[in-house]
Amino acid sequence: MTRLRFAVPEDAPALRAIYGAYIDSGVTFEYVLPTREEFARRIAETLPVYPYLVLEEDGRAVGYAYAHRLAERAAYGWSAELSVALEPGAVGRALGERLYRALADLLARQGVRTLYALVSSPNPPSERFHRKMGFRLAGLQRDVGYKNGRWLGVCVFEKPLGPYDGAPAPVTPVGRLPERQVAQILRKYAP
Repeated sequence: MTRLRFAVPEDAPALRAIYGAYIDSGVTFEYVLPTREEFARRIAETLPVYPYLVLEEDGRAVGYAYAHRLAERAAYGWSAELSVALEPGAVGRALGERLYRALADLLARQGVRTLYALVSSPNPPSERFHRKMGFRLAGLQRDVGYKNGRWLGVCVFEKPLGPYDGAPAPVTPVGRLPERQVAQILRKYAP
Protein backbone atom coordinates (compact mmCIF):
# COMPACT_ATOMS: atom_id res chain seq x y z
CA MET A 1 0.00 0.00 0.00
CA THR A 2 1.24 3.47 -0.93
CA ARG A 3 0.39 6.59 1.03
CA LEU A 4 1.26 10.26 0.70
CA ARG A 5 1.08 12.28 3.92
CA PHE A 6 2.54 15.24 5.74
CA ALA A 7 5.79 14.64 7.55
CA VAL A 8 6.13 14.97 11.31
CA PRO A 9 9.36 15.54 13.25
CA GLU A 10 9.30 11.87 14.27
CA ASP A 11 9.97 11.01 10.60
CA ALA A 12 13.46 12.46 10.94
CA PRO A 13 15.36 9.13 11.23
CA ALA A 14 13.75 7.65 8.10
CA LEU A 15 14.05 10.83 6.02
CA ARG A 16 17.60 11.40 7.23
CA ALA A 17 18.48 7.89 6.02
CA ILE A 18 17.10 8.71 2.56
CA TYR A 19 19.03 11.99 2.45
CA GLY A 20 22.15 10.21 3.66
CA ALA A 21 22.42 8.40 0.33
CA TYR A 22 23.18 11.78 -1.30
CA ILE A 23 25.49 13.39 1.26
CA ASP A 24 28.71 12.19 -0.41
CA SER A 25 27.54 13.23 -3.88
CA GLY A 26 27.36 16.63 -5.52
CA VAL A 27 23.55 16.56 -5.34
CA THR A 28 23.62 18.38 -2.00
CA PHE A 29 26.11 21.05 -1.00
CA GLU A 30 26.10 19.89 2.63
CA TYR A 31 29.31 18.18 3.68
CA VAL A 32 28.01 16.48 6.82
CA LEU A 33 24.77 14.55 7.29
CA PRO A 34 22.57 16.57 9.69
CA THR A 35 21.82 14.97 13.05
CA ARG A 36 18.39 13.47 13.72
CA GLU A 37 17.62 16.46 15.92
CA GLU A 38 18.58 18.90 13.16
CA PHE A 39 16.49 16.99 10.62
CA ALA A 40 13.50 17.02 13.00
CA ARG A 41 13.98 20.78 13.53
CA ARG A 42 13.96 21.37 9.76
CA ILE A 43 10.71 19.45 9.37
CA ALA A 44 9.10 21.30 12.28
CA GLU A 45 10.18 24.71 10.96
CA THR A 46 8.81 24.01 7.47
CA LEU A 47 5.32 22.80 8.41
CA PRO A 48 3.77 25.97 9.84
CA VAL A 49 3.68 27.49 6.34
CA TYR A 50 4.77 25.01 3.67
CA PRO A 51 4.09 21.36 2.83
CA TYR A 52 6.61 18.69 3.79
CA LEU A 53 5.43 15.41 2.27
CA VAL A 54 6.39 11.79 2.86
CA LEU A 55 5.71 8.99 0.42
CA GLU A 56 5.32 5.60 2.10
CA GLU A 57 5.16 2.10 0.69
CA ASP A 58 3.83 -0.52 3.10
CA GLY A 59 4.35 1.89 5.98
CA ARG A 60 7.98 2.67 5.14
CA ALA A 61 9.18 6.07 3.88
CA VAL A 62 10.70 5.79 0.38
CA GLY A 63 10.78 9.49 -0.49
CA TYR A 64 9.98 12.99 0.62
CA ALA A 65 9.59 16.46 -0.80
CA TYR A 66 9.08 19.88 0.71
CA ALA A 67 8.88 23.56 -0.10
CA HIS A 68 10.26 26.60 1.63
CA ARG A 69 10.37 30.31 0.98
CA LEU A 70 12.84 31.18 -1.78
CA ALA A 71 14.48 34.04 0.15
CA GLU A 72 13.85 36.08 3.28
CA ARG A 73 12.94 39.54 1.95
CA ALA A 74 9.20 40.29 2.00
CA ALA A 75 8.81 40.58 -1.77
CA TYR A 76 9.87 36.91 -2.19
CA GLY A 77 6.82 35.77 -0.20
CA TRP A 78 5.05 34.31 -3.23
CA SER A 79 7.98 32.22 -4.47
CA ALA A 80 8.89 28.81 -3.08
CA GLU A 81 11.86 26.51 -3.57
CA LEU A 82 11.22 22.76 -3.83
CA SER A 83 13.38 19.80 -2.83
CA VAL A 84 12.80 16.08 -3.36
CA ALA A 85 14.71 12.95 -2.32
CA LEU A 86 14.03 9.28 -2.97
CA GLU A 87 15.76 6.24 -1.59
CA PRO A 88 17.97 4.77 -4.34
CA GLY A 89 15.64 1.79 -4.93
CA ALA A 90 12.70 4.13 -5.57
CA VAL A 91 14.38 6.18 -8.31
CA GLY A 92 12.99 5.76 -11.82
CA ARG A 93 9.42 4.90 -10.77
CA ALA A 94 7.86 8.38 -11.22
CA LEU A 95 7.57 8.83 -7.45
CA GLY A 96 9.44 12.14 -7.55
CA GLU A 97 6.93 13.36 -10.12
CA ARG A 98 4.04 12.51 -7.82
CA LEU A 99 5.66 14.29 -4.90
CA TYR A 100 6.38 17.41 -6.99
CA ARG A 101 2.87 17.49 -8.47
CA ALA A 102 1.32 17.22 -5.01
CA LEU A 103 3.54 20.04 -3.77
CA ALA A 104 2.62 22.22 -6.76
CA ASP A 105 -1.11 21.64 -6.22
CA LEU A 106 -0.88 22.51 -2.53
CA LEU A 107 1.32 25.54 -3.14
CA ALA A 108 -0.99 26.88 -5.86
CA ARG A 109 -3.91 26.69 -3.42
CA GLN A 110 -1.79 28.50 -0.83
CA GLY A 111 -1.25 31.39 -3.26
CA VAL A 112 2.37 30.74 -4.25
CA ARG A 113 2.98 32.16 -7.74
CA THR A 114 6.38 30.78 -8.78
CA LEU A 115 8.22 27.55 -7.99
CA TYR A 116 12.00 27.28 -8.02
CA ALA A 117 14.43 24.39 -7.94
CA LEU A 118 18.17 24.78 -7.44
CA VAL A 119 19.95 21.87 -9.08
CA SER A 120 23.66 21.20 -8.71
CA SER A 121 25.39 21.20 -12.08
CA PRO A 122 26.32 19.05 -13.82
CA ASN A 123 23.36 16.80 -12.97
CA PRO A 124 21.69 15.71 -16.24
CA PRO A 125 19.07 13.40 -14.61
CA SER A 126 17.77 16.18 -12.34
CA GLU A 127 17.87 18.72 -15.16
CA ARG A 128 15.76 16.37 -17.35
CA PHE A 129 13.38 15.75 -14.46
CA HIS A 130 12.74 19.46 -13.92
CA ARG A 131 12.19 20.12 -17.61
CA LYS A 132 9.76 17.20 -17.73
CA MET A 133 7.91 18.73 -14.76
CA GLY A 134 7.42 21.99 -16.68
CA PHE A 135 10.28 24.01 -15.20
CA ARG A 136 12.42 26.20 -17.43
CA LEU A 137 16.06 27.09 -16.92
CA ALA A 138 16.22 30.60 -15.50
CA GLY A 139 19.97 30.78 -15.03
CA LEU A 140 23.23 29.11 -14.10
CA GLN A 141 25.49 30.05 -11.23
CA ARG A 142 28.88 28.78 -12.35
CA ASP A 143 31.43 27.32 -9.93
CA VAL A 144 29.45 28.42 -6.89
CA GLY A 145 30.15 25.39 -4.68
CA TYR A 146 33.18 23.20 -3.99
CA LYS A 147 32.63 19.56 -3.08
CA ASN A 148 34.41 16.26 -3.61
CA GLY A 149 37.45 17.94 -5.10
CA ARG A 150 35.68 19.92 -7.80
CA TRP A 151 33.77 23.12 -8.40
CA LEU A 152 30.05 22.78 -9.07
CA GLY A 153 27.49 25.13 -10.50
CA VAL A 154 23.81 25.53 -9.71
CA CYS A 155 21.07 25.56 -12.34
CA VAL A 156 18.13 27.71 -11.32
CA PHE A 157 14.85 26.30 -12.63
CA GLU A 158 11.52 28.11 -12.36
CA LYS A 159 7.88 27.30 -13.02
CA PRO A 160 5.02 29.80 -12.92
CA LEU A 161 2.03 28.62 -10.89
CA GLY A 162 -0.44 31.44 -10.79
CA PRO A 163 -1.30 34.76 -12.37
CA TYR A 164 0.84 37.83 -11.80
CA ASP A 165 -2.07 40.25 -11.78
CA GLY A 166 -2.39 42.89 -9.12
CA ALA A 167 -1.38 42.73 -5.48
CA PRO A 168 -1.50 39.15 -4.16
CA ALA A 169 -3.07 38.10 -0.89
CA PRO A 170 -0.61 36.72 1.67
CA VAL A 171 0.30 33.05 1.19
CA THR A 172 -2.05 30.84 3.19
CA PRO A 173 -0.23 28.49 5.57
CA VAL A 174 -0.71 24.90 4.42
CA GLY A 175 -2.41 23.99 7.71
CA ARG A 176 -5.17 26.50 6.95
CA LEU A 177 -6.17 24.94 3.64
CA PRO A 178 -9.47 23.05 3.77
CA GLU A 179 -8.76 19.55 5.14
CA ARG A 180 -10.95 17.89 2.53
CA GLN A 181 -9.11 19.63 -0.31
CA VAL A 182 -5.72 18.62 1.12
CA ALA A 183 -6.86 15.00 1.58
CA GLN A 184 -8.03 14.87 -2.05
CA ILE A 185 -4.66 16.12 -3.29
CA LEU A 186 -2.74 13.60 -1.19
CA ARG A 187 -4.93 10.74 -2.42
CA LYS A 188 -4.67 11.91 -6.02
CA TYR A 189 -0.88 11.62 -6.05
CA ALA A 190 -0.48 8.45 -3.99
CA PRO A 191 0.48 5.90 -6.64
